[in-house]
Amino acid sequence: MAAAGPVRTNWHPNMKHNEVERWICIYPAYINSKKTRQEGRRLPKENCVENPTYVEIRDVLSVANLHFVVENKQYCREKSREVQFRGRVRVQLRNADGTLCSSEFPTRESVMKHVAGKIPQLKTRQNKPNEPQAQLQSSGATAGPSGGGGGGGGGKKGKGKRR
Repeated sequence: MAAAGPVRTNWHPNMKHNEVERWICIYPAYINSKKTRQEGRRLPKENCVENPTYVEIRDVLSVANLHFVVENKQYCREKSREVQFRGRVRVQLRNADGTLCSSEFPTRESVMKHVAGKIPQLKTRQNKPNEPQAQLQSSGATAGPSGGGGGGGGGKKGKGKRR
């Protein structure tokens, strides 16, 4: 039998801070500006980012030199069961003796604000906003001069009643 990953146990007060079960959880919904507070957003909308993924959170945390683990879990308030909405990131805030791992990140809110602030600066995010605008401009340019625009209502002329 192959050796499995670290043994996971339920939480109890005697656990050390460096055990994975004591690390904080960050779901993408926590920093999603498209979600309401009822849907699981934890930060104010101005501090959040639109539709983050666990991959983007992982990329930001790896640059910040924090210890983290990515887990294939789904947020309980997430309505969609698609793969892009799955994922949970656990982050270590404290060492075994209870001291902070990084003085930059004393709380879970500080980690979430840092992640939400850095995701828009990722290269993958900087290319995304330009693509939809280019598609909208090209489709708008072709529909305008053709003269047949108007929402597609002109396509039914001349067909008559179906019997």
